[in-house]
Amino acid sequence: MEGQKPEITNEFGTIRIADEVVSTVAGLAAIDVEGIVALSGGWGTDLVEKLGRKNYGKGIKVEVADDQTKIDIFTVVEFGYPIPQVAQNVQKEVKLAVETMTGLTVSSVNVHIVSVSIKRAPGQDDDMGSEFTME
Repeated sequence: MEGQKPEITNEFGTIRIADEVVSTVAGLAAIDVEGIVALSGGWGTDLVEKLGRKNYGKGIKVEVADDQTKIDIFTVVEFGYPIPQVAQNVQKEVKLAVETMTGLTVSSVNVHIVSVSIKRAPGQDDDMGSEFTME
């Protein structure tokens, strides 16, 4: 899908939207969906965030070619929420936000559930994990 990045041309000049902007918009929309705990960007981006740099585009892969935009989102869902419904809500919200804010046409939003987060009960031992990872 490597191609010329889409441009919006008007009487003032040309507008090009970077993939990082699209991923940030998608990330902010996805994290607002009920049932989503976090986006999973892998250990590298998680380490950078612990050092203080917030990355709103982590866990999101964007491919923009011609007039089509494909988005892959890697998420962590809170235990107890229906995964298919949460994923469908992420698809709807991300598509709406990206199309509204950028003017790009979103052809697909693929949601990958990489983990389920389990809240700890009060008094639970600290050595027990609070996240269950599916591989």
